[in-house]
Amino acid sequence: MGIWSEYGEFWKVTRRNFKTTGALLPSSPFLARALAAELEGPRPAGRILEVGPGTGVVTKAIARRMKPGDHLDCVELNATFADSVRELVRSHRAFSGKRDRVEVITSGVEDLPGTDVYDYIVSGLPLNSFPAALVRRIFEALARLLKPGGVVSYFEYVLVRELQKPFVNKDERRRLHRVGKIVGQYITEFQVRREHVLMNVPPAVVRHLILKPKRAARRGDSSAGS
Repeated sequence: MGIWSEYGEFWKVTRRNFKTTGALLPSSPFLARALAAELEGPRPAGRILEVGPGTGVVTKAIARRMKPGDHLDCVELNATFADSVRELVRSHRAFSGKRDRVEVITSGVEDLPGTDVYDYIVSGLPLNSFPAALVRRIFEALARLLKPGGVVSYFEYVLVRELQKPFVNKDERRRLHRVGKIVGQYITEFQVRREHVLMNVPPAVVRHLILKPKRAARRGDSSAGS
């Protein structure tokens, strides 16, 4: 899928589902690279979860950084986007030699089963478009699914809540305030790194969080010190 076809597909779905897509354009390649940055460099093979891949811009960036033995799950609630990502995985060269290690799941992330499943989670969800209670459930799901010591990478548009507040009604300001409070708590407690991405519409900040500390080896564990 070419860049203009990608934009057209994204715009068609966005017009019908703006509250769940939360943007007028897909993520730029610069934002995609920042979101996938934790996968770069030497590391052991692991399980990767992408949440809300949309048309697959970030999915391609993740695929290019997959190591032998990595497995990628892409969870997408919107069925049209999910089908687009399946076609992307089938046809795009970024997935060459990796297609059998990529699965697209049509679901909400909060409905995925399991605990301590993924080493890396990359989220493209538009948190500022969601009800505060859903934002809290999403973060709780990410914490449940992430292995101890694993990293969650997600983005927010720069100052989006502050810019919206003067132009919305009281209920919407209250919702934005509640979302900001939930997100801010996770940033304060768990953020390990952030990166501003100016080459995106609108500009964004990527945040990397470790939601669970890595478990210390138990006394007498034969693997300790090896």
